[in-house]
Amino acid sequence: MKEIYITIAGMNHYYGTSVLEKGDKVKLIKEPDNEHDKEAIEVKVKALGRIGYVANSPWTVQGESISAGRLYDKIGKKAMAEVVYVLPQGAICRLTNKGRKEI
Repeated sequence: MKEIYITIAGMNHYYGTSVLEKGDKVKLIKEPDNEHDKEAIEVKVKALGRIGYVANSPWTVQGESISAGRLYDKIGKKAMAEVVYVLPQGAICRLTNKGRKEI
């Protein structure tokens, strides 16, 4: 399977980027009832809960990662990702096979 990368955005609204390190696992959870974005995908870590959302705009998606809208149909209700890079404005993660749909 081709590797898929995502950006975690909005971390400054929660705990900031200092809570993540390379190799950490994060849980991705679809939020179809989100009033601001019907393709919203919440990002959580076990000890803290919500730390941000999968970026879904051209201004927040970093590098070659894909937006929440492009990811939405590639995962089930929940999926997992692994942190690859921690940046000042968020983090880049690689989607794991857990929760990923066969395309």
